[in-house]
Amino acid sequence: MRIAVFCSSSPTIDSKFIDLAFELGAEIASQGSDLVSGGGHISAMGAISRGARSKGGKTIGIIPQKLVDIEFADHDSDELIVVDSMRTRKAKIEDLADAFITLPGGLGTLEELFEIWVGRYLEFHKKPVIILDPHGIYEPLHALVEHLETHNFVKPGMRDLIYWATSTEDAVAKALGR
Repeated sequence: MRIAVFCSSSPTIDSKFIDLAFELGAEIASQGSDLVSGGGHISAMGAISRGARSKGGKTIGIIPQKLVDIEFADHDSDELIVVDSMRTRKAKIEDLADAFITLPGGLGTLEELFEIWVGRYLEFHKKPVIILDPHGIYEPLHALVEHLETHNFVKPGMRDLIYWATSTEDAVAKALGR
């Protein structure tokens, strides 16, 4: 089983989000799953891979050449796949992963989440989509989606395709279908 994680690569986020990423990576590996990530070595993205490796987990990073060129790549990955663009990266992550967990992050993280979520809704895949948010960062997003649904911009049932978790154990269990 391969679990993809979408998360921040910002070096300015609070350390509690770095710790959460490390904990999630460790939990993924503890449950016998491989980690698929964006292939970076900084911030939450690097922490999740280090967490997985701390428990003997396999890490697969997918990263565009442009980010490799600016020394962003996690060269400790068990497998580092270098691609030509962000679009190719997202497609490769989607192809390799059996489930998706999103941690707090910025616009890139949200873009990845929305693309996977819409793909699930349109039945391009049937893979679990989970948001792990123990600190309430995405509470306004949750409220916005509910608000959009009340105004018929989001179809009923679409928000139910996301599982909102507050613990790493719960998020990984849901990703594994438990």
